[in-house]
Amino acid sequence: MTRTEISPIIIAGGGTAGWMAAAALGRFAGRKVVLVESEAIGTVGVGEATIPQIRLFNAALGIDEAEFLRETRATFKLAIEFGGWSGDGTSYLHAFGHVGQGAGLLAFQHYWLRARAAGKAGPLADYCLNDRAAQAGKMQMWRPQSGQAAPDMPWAYHFDASLYAAYLRRYAEAHGVERIEGTIAAVEHDGESGDIGALLLDGDRRVEGEVFIDCTGFRSLLLGDALGVEFDDWSRWLPCDRAVAVPCEARGEFTPYTRATAHAAGWQWRIPLQHRIGNGHVFSSEFMDEDEASKILLDNLDGKPTSDPRVLRFTTGMRREPWHRNCLALGLSAGFMEPLESTSIHLIQASIARFLQMLPGAEVAPAMRDEFNRQATFEWSRIRDFLILHYWANGRHGEPFWDRCREMDVPDTLRSKVEAFRAEAYLHREHEELFTEPGWLQVLVGQGIIPESYNSIADAMSEAELESLLAGLVEGQRKIVDSMPDHAPFLRAYIDPRAANAQGGGGSTSQRMPA
Repeated sequence: MTRTEISPIIIAGGGTAGWMAAAALGRFAGRKVVLVESEAIGTVGVGEATIPQIRLFNAALGIDEAEFLRETRATFKLAIEFGGWSGDGTSYLHAFGHVGQGAGLLAFQHYWLRARAAGKAGPLADYCLNDRAAQAGKMQMWRPQSGQAAPDMPWAYHFDASLYAAYLRRYAEAHGVERIEGTIAAVEHDGESGDIGALLLDGDRRVEGEVFIDCTGFRSLLLGDALGVEFDDWSRWLPCDRAVAVPCEARGEFTPYTRATAHAAGWQWRIPLQHRIGNGHVFSSEFMDEDEASKILLDNLDGKPTSDPRVLRFTTGMRREPWHRNCLALGLSAGFMEPLESTSIHLIQASIARFLQMLPGAEVAPAMRDEFNRQATFEWSRIRDFLILHYWANGRHGEPFWDRCREMDVPDTLRSKVEAFRAEAYLHREHEELFTEPGWLQVLVGQGIIPESYNSIADAMSEAELESLLAGLVEGQRKIVDSMPDHAPFLRAYIDPRAANAQGGGGSTSQRMPA
């Protein structure tokens, strides 16, 4: 039986998850793909900030970056700013890319800690190019010159999730994906295998398939309701269970970073787009009611709100088996990870890539399904640990919510990582966990966890060499940042160079590098 003879892959639900899956499967699966969604059912649409891996997804689809930026009203993202997590008035950035430069066997933090102990090191942020560019409001893409390496400056995006879904829908349909308008009334099981056999739609319509992808959001109509896959609740570690979201008018130029500002019982996101700012307040209903949370959000906006606040209720965690029988869950159907580190869209992307690598034929091989679930569980749990770190290592004393977070018992995987770093600045990325050593380093140090010691090999470098290393990094990055155009003019020129030139400027794109 050839791929084209196999029954179609059926995607239940649209939104970001559904249309990302449809676009990728329509492009690569080599078989019929059908997506079922209803215009009457809204989507959550809060996943507007991303991490650099989204560029790999878009590039694999062959999407033109400038067109994507225009169509989704996107801006560039270099970092996330965390304000107030170590107490009011404190702030640090978790920036993409490397921090400093190691020497020999040792990572940079050992040399930085040695210099810091001697009073000869600046803040960690001084040695991260993305951090410095973000704070300066700069942006650039780099094409390697002959004999020269391009600076390490990865970027991601802020974009309108509903516009991205619409953009991918056009792409998917152009690649043969069939869309069916309709509401799922019931899920039909195969009497012998227990697999899902068909979706029953309003109007007595029936959609058959061999493999089903559940993108029905928090409802999880297929994986949760129809197949009964249990949900692992992580709220004992990530206690926020509500979010109030509202867009507002933009004032001034858009910044190349997301902002996450701590409040009394949670935190507020700020995501700058070309046409508006996305805002939300994530909080714990045990410590704050919805009215108070809404007031805090509305009191801390850049401009006038453009709609009424919308309350979202959630429980952080994941389905125990994201792929069960012949059904794969993506996005909110698979679980929820609050948007603190902008991982929601990445988790969709990662599952799609993993699924394509294990794409089943006429039947789903149990071994492949089990391996998918093993990898997915590892990825989700390590992202969970990284999010927990932000809460557990907070410095907001005297506030019941934050005091509780500091006192909670955390997973052993997180505790052992923090203890190794606290003892001797040791960091290790295990297997393919998402966040690398520089990310952990920035959050650990940013929230006040400073190692008691460092590897003694760092003492082998002379003081003169150490000072030269640090000074060279600072000066080299200063020159690079000074040469960059401002973020907003650069973005406008990148999207439409002719319009920028007609207006007499807008930032050079001479060093533009395709994603």
